[in-house]
Amino acid sequence: MSVWNQENIVDVAESVGIVSLNKDVQEHLARDVEYRLSQVLEESLKFMRHGKRTTLTTQDISQALRLLDVEPLYGYESTRPLKFGEASIGPGQPLFYVEDEEVDFEKLINAPLPKIPREMSFTAHWLAVEGVQPSIPQNPTQADQRNQELLPKGPGGGGNQTLAAASGADNVAVKPLVKHVLSRELQIYFDRICAAIMSDSNDEYRSTAFQSLRTDPGIHQLVPYFVQFVADKVTHGLKSLPTLTQSLSLIAALIDNPSLYLAPYIPALVPSVLTCLIGKHLGTPSADGGPTTHFALRDYAASLLSSIARKHGATSSTLKPRIARSCLKHFLDAHKPFGTHYGAVLGLTLIADADGVRALILPNLKAYDAVLAEGLRDDNRREQAEFVVKALMRALEVLAREPRAGGRQNGFPEGEALKERLGEVVGEALAEKIVGEEREGVVAAVLDGETGV
Repeated sequence: MSVWNQENIVDVAESVGIVSLNKDVQEHLARDVEYRLSQVLEESLKFMRHGKRTTLTTQDISQALRLLDVEPLYGYESTRPLKFGEASIGPGQPLFYVEDEEVDFEKLINAPLPKIPREMSFTAHWLAVEGVQPSIPQNPTQADQRNQELLPKGPGGGGNQTLAAASGADNVAVKPLVKHVLSRELQIYFDRICAAIMSDSNDEYRSTAFQSLRTDPGIHQLVPYFVQFVADKVTHGLKSLPTLTQSLSLIAALIDNPSLYLAPYIPALVPSVLTCLIGKHLGTPSADGGPTTHFALRDYAASLLSSIARKHGATSSTLKPRIARSCLKHFLDAHKPFGTHYGAVLGLTLIADADGVRALILPNLKAYDAVLAEGLRDDNRREQAEFVVKALMRALEVLAREPRAGGRQNGFPEGEALKERLGEVVGEALAEKIVGEEREGVVAAVLDGETGV
């Protein structure tokens, strides 16, 4: 017995010109219609569930018909609820129909025309180039970003805690746009590694942590957290040399790990290393054992920065120029302490090699001689100024080791004449140092570069 009424089959048959229809055919057609309807409803319910809804819509029916390769219905895509009317065509035979909305023809004519929709177009633009957002109309400016951050988002201004508190909406929970889920094991590993690195009591525990960072292949998900951890420690621990040293050691361990892909995180790592290299005040002299203990940290930062530039300079064409620009800026600033000058010279020497020394350091030595001489005359700053002299001599030795395509043999002056000639290029302080230590290779490199031989 079919659930579908066979009289509907007869009505449809009569509408297409079939007057008499066998009862067996009516029954088979009714069962087939019932099967087809159930099939459409099952597929429609699947679309409804995948859409995470509890109400079946005409869109679900239309998608189900398309899936079953049946021509979909047209004219039932409205989001407004349909109004059904009832009409009686005989005793016990109600007929339902969709009521048409009555529209005043005069109002329809006098109504303003809708706006013409804009044609669809596509364009491409750079969101960021080498980590730097270009200033183009498609990208928001810094002022727009600050205004967007100050706007309250959601009910009660939940997007900004300060504004939400001012408006009376306390206990606001700010959720990140993207959730990064870490396993419990990785969270415990991160906490243990950070605690071991910053521990001063157990050197073996700390060395084991560094060894794990150098060799463990399964810590790629923790790299951004380690980068942020180093940035926080460097920012808030500038007066603690052990903290800065361990932070640099953590970066070195991550760089030595062959299983990690660090190229996306290099722009976030370099500022921490640069801070330890050319920072204005590092450590506490009274607690560290003297005003020159921070120079060892700067040496470590310079070697680490050189390693980063050597490994990742090919993937980022602006990495070395940006580092060199920062170091040169601090080297030429006479108001910076000698520790900053030392780190800047060392960074330029290791980053740019002989070409960088010749182009960036050598032309500025004559002007820098006044700052250096003043520091050497001051008893309180003499020791630090001597470190800068050593760094500059190290830079000039890089020039001396560079092979030259022919120089003069015994063509340089001697004694005071040589010192005066060198003083015109590198300043009196460095000239006296070079002549006093009889650095013939440095003399040849400086004077050959000065004369263009």
